[in-house]
Amino acid sequence: MIKVLLAEDQAMVRGALSALLKLESDLDVIGCAADGEEAWQLAQTGKPDVVVTDIEMPKLTGLELAQRVREREPGIKVIILTTFARPGFLRRALDAGVGGYLLKDAPAEQLAEAIRKVHRGGRAIDPQLALEAWSGDDPLNDRERQVLRLAGEGKSAGEIAVQLHLSQGTVRNYLSEAIGKLGVSNRIEAYRLARQKGWL
Repeated sequence: MIKVLLAEDQAMVRGALSALLKLESDLDVIGCAADGEEAWQLAQTGKPDVVVTDIEMPKLTGLELAQRVREREPGIKVIILTTFARPGFLRRALDAGVGGYLLKDAPAEQLAEAIRKVHRGGRAIDPQLALEAWSGDDPLNDRERQVLRLAGEGKSAGEIAVQLHLSQGTVRNYLSEAIGKLGVSNRIEAYRLARQKGWL
């Protein structure tokens, strides 16, 4: 049996995924988490073979979860299951060591097959996204991405500085670098463009 952990913040989607996977004779859903932090706790205690996670989740995103799993529980494989068909997300997911990246509108049997394939050590990537992923490079570095994400959530430079343990001047420098790299006129436009491209 392949032990599967689901991480999805929408209760209805989480329940539907769990029910679908339980129909497969070789898959055992050992837990369901409503946010990334809960998923990380369950991953450590339940030791699943494969974690299936959404990207956008409270407390810890799917990409941050994948990164943490790779660093601290390298025996666990991760598949991203998302509505975001954004090449930037796929590239960052691959950098975080995920074994699979599928869209939620894919047929249900495709997810079960992807879990088996990734469990065997293979990769399961949506083919259209794989082609697009290499068509545009993400110009932002990790710090610029962090600062821009918080700015887009409405936090001031002072609040961002406190949260990331930086000076306000450094935060403003990162924001100005990000705005310059993206060729826009302010932080809100920079945030919108970066999200649209899947770079945040």
